Amino acid sequence: MRSLRGTAVRAAVVGCALALADCAGVGPERGSAPVAFAAARPAFELAGRLSLKRGGEALTANFRWQHTPGQDEIDLASPTGQTLARLYGAPGIASLQTADGRVETAVDWNALTARALEWSLPVEGLGFWIQGIPRPGAAFTVEPGAGTEPGVLRQDGWTIVYLAFGQDENGVSRPARMVLSYPDVELRLAVDAWR
Repeated sequence: MRSLRGTAVRAAVVGCALALADCAGVGPERGSAPVAFAAARPAFELAGRLSLKRGGEALTANFRWQHTPGQDEIDLASPTGQTLARLYGAPGIASLQTADGRVETAVDWNALTARALEWSLPVEGLGFWIQGIPRPGAAFTVEPGAGTEPGVLRQDGWTIVYLAFGQDENGVSRPARMVLSYPDVELRLAVDAWR
């Protein structure tokens, strides 16, 4: 049996990895609520905090995520600044390096999350959901929030509740706080800076 801390760190790391998919433009689905989705950013850098609960496990961490087309790097640190893990992904490889130097690799994020967590995470989704938009090519429902921003997005069995929005450096409204939930999983993200 894995230690609680080791499993929780892996869960948080892989929770961040949810976001690691190529981003492309997407518009609202026909017949959906009157929500105006912002255009997807092909590249971004985020800094923020996360809280992950799965069953009886819990973890909080700071994160820095750099996304460019075809490549992602995510660093996780404890609230006191201690490095917990580093994730890297590019076509054909996904890797996780923990603070103790252990490295796990797989051919893609789905394989890495399934092996590291023993359950699969929607890797393709978070890269879009964190931008306040649905993943292209998959059915979704949306409920409007304040104004024309999404309030609740449901896709791939996940419910994403947008609690607050801020602006990126271009003045585009982007999620600042959100809660992602799936049976037995809750991931809370707070984005402190969009670049």
